[in-house]
Amino acid sequence: MKRRTLLSTSAGTIALTVTAPAVARPDSRATRPLSTFNVISDIQGDLDDLTTALTDIGATAPGGTGLAVAGDITPRGYDAEYAAVQQVVARGPIAREIAWAIGNHEFYVPKYADPRTLALETWPNGTTEDSLFRSFFRFAGRSAVHAETTFGGIPVLTIGTERYMHYHDPKLWDEVWLSEAQLRWLEERLRYWARRRKPVMVIAHHPLPDTVSGTRNKLYRTDYLQADALLGILGRHRDVFLFTGHTHWDLNLSDWYVRRVVPGTANLEGFSVINTGAVQTGFADNGQGGETTVPGRFNQGLQVEVFRDRVVVKARDFTAGTWLKQVTVPLFTTA
Repeated sequence: MKRRTLLSTSAGTIALTVTAPAVARPDSRATRPLSTFNVISDIQGDLDDLTTALTDIGATAPGGTGLAVAGDITPRGYDAEYAAVQQVVARGPIAREIAWAIGNHEFYVPKYADPRTLALETWPNGTTEDSLFRSFFRFAGRSAVHAETTFGGIPVLTIGTERYMHYHDPKLWDEVWLSEAQLRWLEERLRYWARRRKPVMVIAHHPLPDTVSGTRNKLYRTDYLQADALLGILGRHRDVFLFTGHTHWDLNLSDWYVRRVVPGTANLEGFSVINTGAVQTGFADNGQGGETTVPGRFNQGLQVEVFRDRVVVKARDFTAGTWLKQVTVPLFTTA
C-alpha cells in the first residue's frame, strides 16, 4: 500500500479499498481545527447510553461545532419516542447545531397495534406512510429528508430514504429509495462546495455496499435501491466523507474506515467512508454470513476534527471514556 491518504495512530490497521498516490504532508503549523464535531447513530431508545455519550462528548469536545446523528433516532418512530430523545438532548450539553438523518427504525410504528402490542399480521395497523415522515420532520425541524447545514463553516449534508418500501412493494422492507430530486440536489451541493474547495460531510443511516465493516455481509449488501447512482455521485469527489450507521458493527474492526473508488468517475483516489458504530448494542461478523453481539456494554461514536489541510477522525468508546483509534486523512484541495 502506497503512503498517501492515511497517517494513522490507531490501535490496529486501517483497511482501504484503494491505494492512492502521495500528496503533500499536513502543515504542522495548522494546529487548530476549523471545526470539531461528533457523529453518533442507532440510539434506538437507549436513553441511558445516549446520556452517557452526550456527557462524554461535552467533556472531550466542549467547543464542538455540531452533532450528527446518522439515523435510528428512535426504536419505532412514535412521537413519544422522539420527545424522549429531545428531552435527553435538551438536558445537555447541547450541541451548537444538530444534523438528524432518518433511519429504518423511524418507520416501525406500523408493526404495532399500539406501543405495547406487536402486530405484524395486521401491518400497517392503520398507520400511514405520510404520518411517519411528518413525525420525523416535526422532530428534526424541517420539511424534507435531505438537508444541509454547517458545522463551523464545514458543510454537512444529510440524506435518506423518501419511501418506506413495504408500503410500495410487499417483497421489500427497509430498503432505501432516493428520488431523482434528492440525487440531483446532492450532486449540485457537492459541486457547489467543491468549487469552494471545501470538504463535505455526508450523513446517511444505511451503508453503501463494499465500503465499511459489515457491508460485504449478506445482511447489508442490498440496502440501497439506487446504490450505483449514489456511488456515482459521491465517487467523483475526493474530499467527501460519508458517515454511515445501521450495522452497529464494532469500531475496533480494521475496516471502520475505507476509501471507496467508483469505476467511471475519473477519481482514482476515491472518497472516504466511515462507520459510526452505535449507541445501542454492538455487532460483529459471526463467520457464517451473519453477525454476533459484541459482549458487554456497547456505546461508540466518532469525533471529527477538520483542519485546513486534513481531517482527523477518532473512534470513541463513550462508556469507557477511551479513544479506540484514529485516522488522519490529508485533503486534496484546501481553502
